[in-house]
This record gives sequence, C-alpha cells and structure tokens, in this order.
Amino acid sequence: MRAAGFQARVNELPSLRSIRSTQGVPEALASCHTAMIGGYVLEGHVPAEDVRKLLAERPEAVGLAVPAMPLGSPGMETPDGQREPYETLLILKGGGTRVFARHGQAAP
Repeated sequence: MRAAGFQARVNELPSLRSIRSTQGVPEALASCHTAMIGGYVLEGHVPAEDVRKLLAERPEAVGLAVPAMPLGSPGMETPDGQREPYETLLILKGGGTRVFARHGQAAP
C-alpha cells in the first residue's frame, strides 16, 4: 500500500478477531491482514486500485475483502508470475457481500 501512495501504520496484534468482530467483518471473510481506512475495513490482500475506487465511490458498506490469499494478489506475487483469478468483495452492513471487482479473469 505504501508503494501505491498510501500512508500505512502497522500494528502487529496476537489476534485480529476482536477488531473484525467490532468492525462487522464476517468470520468467513477473515484473512491474514485487517486494515482501516476512511471509515472502511480492508480484509486480506485488497488491491490499491480497489481501495481508491472504494474511497471515491463511498458506498454504504463495511469495507472490502479478498479472502483466501490468492496467488498474484498484492503481496502474494510469485517469482514465475503465476496468478489466480479472484474477486474483491464489498462487505455489506449486516454481513452480506457482493462482488466489487474481479482480477485476473474476464468480466462476465
């Protein structure tokens, strides 16, 4: 995120469960990283362009999630450039989701 122009402060905690719960992130979307920006939660390896879009559009939502650490997502790059198609999910208030962006695959 720093390389994409965002300022970031890292706080390493023994567990992120309480933060996710407090912020309304469903356990099924839990990943390895949780961040807060502009009143939204980011869960997992969310691309910077999706964060910019979120902050520009300001939808009524909890935030964004990229579950399961897909290969090729930010921070999950491989030396051989291998990539998996994945979706960034918009976490809706109440715990539902909808696709916010698709990466590495053709649009439907």
